[in-house]
Amino acid sequence: MKNNKKYFKRQIDESLIIWKNDLNKKPLLLRGARQVGKSSAVRNLAQSFENFIEINFEENSSIHSLFDGINSVENICAKIEIIYNKPIIEGKTLLFFDEIQSCQNAILVLRFFYEQMTNLHVIAAGSLLEFALQKLPTFGVGRIRTLFVYPFSFDEFLATLGENRILELKNNVINNKAIDEIFHIKLNDYLKQFLIIGGMPEVVARYAQTRNLLEVQQVLDDLIISYKSDFTKYNKRISSERITEVFEAVTNQMGNKFTYSKASNHLSHIQIKEALQLLILAGLVIPVVHSSSNGIPLGAEIDLKKRKMLLLDTGLFQRVLNLDLSLITLENDFKLVNKGAIAEMFFGLEWLKYNNPFSQTQLYYWHRENKTGNAEIDYIVQKQTSILPVEIKSSSKGAMQSLRVFLSEKKLDYGIRFSLENFSKLEDVLIYPLYAIANFFKS
Repeated sequence: MKNNKKYFKRQIDESLIIWKNDLNKKPLLLRGARQVGKSSAVRNLAQSFENFIEINFEENSSIHSLFDGINSVENICAKIEIIYNKPIIEGKTLLFFDEIQSCQNAILVLRFFYEQMTNLHVIAAGSLLEFALQKLPTFGVGRIRTLFVYPFSFDEFLATLGENRILELKNNVINNKAIDEIFHIKLNDYLKQFLIIGGMPEVVARYAQTRNLLEVQQVLDDLIISYKSDFTKYNKRISSERITEVFEAVTNQMGNKFTYSKASNHLSHIQIKEALQLLILAGLVIPVVHSSSNGIPLGAEIDLKKRKMLLLDTGLFQRVLNLDLSLITLENDFKLVNKGAIAEMFFGLEWLKYNNPFSQTQLYYWHRENKTGNAEIDYIVQKQTSILPVEIKSSSKGAMQSLRVFLSEKKLDYGIRFSLENFSKLEDVLIYPLYAIANFFKS
């Protein structure tokens, strides 16, 4: 195997095992931004197979020819066996196509593995895969399964640091009963660290090794440089300078509805929209769409003209803005940190990470403007058949006028507030600490 670095357990590992043991498995396509840990997770899974063959289409362009023409899957596998001198045996071999976006024909062949070699475990992944998929007229409908991969969650971060006992204590809270203040303070301290570090695997691994916040800032700088270097690969027609400008505009507008006129004083609406869509395709930017929220599904009443934009990771966010780390680590009020946007951003990213990875989760918010005043709910989520409004408070204080307005207007029984407070209840509002988004998801 290529990577000898220590592997830290991920939530995705369980999903990969579920796929491995599925008697009706389909070829699996891992989708997500670059550097979120897709390849590492596959290599970790490979340890449970007798044979593992990894083909990197970016590094080995000569192998592209195997997928030209009308070669059968059995014929392709026979040639791969010769090239890599390893057997391909259904049920015993894991075949991994990495950077598959570099070979469009290989993407098209994936569906035939399901039809011709049903019991062979095949996984594909790619760093800029979404751009390749967009160019295909059709793509393996019903014959390929997708798994969406994101950076480390806060719970994964705690486990990586070896804080399994306090993680278990947090996850075992029942009926929003407050935990001991000493543990609440400790978890809030870890939360502040995580907001600075973020969940990019390389960054988390470095911090687990060194516990040095300044050192991980350099790793984040390296990641940002590599992401910006990729901008030239997105679309030859759209300059990397334009994409960079829109990327920075997203960062500056965090927490607010994305406004095209504020993004640039010389780019047109269409130019900004094109660059923004590329960043969304790359997985670097995640939209939060306005929903009227009158019923489920929430996506039935959306307004695509009203969208907020999140960056993929809080660590990247604070580094792009060059935020004062002392404001995050020493203060108990995230309103001082870019008007509290980092706390709101954190919830949205965590919600994606805890949802079903086999489907793509959409984020929603609600906003109302009228003569009597504006009201806005940071997130609207669906749990089973219920709609729940979620407000994010950047401190341990704050009024909840918008939450009350929403509950009254939609005739809902209760809402949710996340803040730096301990677990508690206030009449029709359940209060969760920001570090306990997993608790809310699983409750």
